Amino acid sequence: MWAWIILIVSGIFEAVWATALGKSEGFTKLWPTVTFFGALIISMGGLAWALRDIPTGTGYAVWVAVGASLAVIYGMVTGAESASLIKVLLLIGIVGCVIGLKIVSDHEAVMS
Repeated sequence: MWAWIILIVSGIFEAVWATALGKSEGFTKLWPTVTFFGALIISMGGLAWALRDIPTGTGYAVWVAVGASLAVIYGMVTGAESASLIKVLLLIGIVGCVIGLKIVSDHEAVMS
């Protein structure tokens, strides 16, 4: 259970570092660069910790999906990225797949 919580939080920090990376303008802006490196360390550390209990493929897929989805949502909310019905539906699909991976992992753990 804790591994999944840490994994989701790490995925959130992935969205933070990805957004900060874009705002750092090639590491020429101080605070976005500092934010990038801080969030990167937290994100990777949490991912590494979670992968002790979650299969690597599943954990990595969930981590990327959480981070990518939140980065796109942030972009749409702030106006940096256009919003459309198809993008929202695709994001819902990504979230659905993440939930599916969690359910399958739980089911496999019970079966073994």
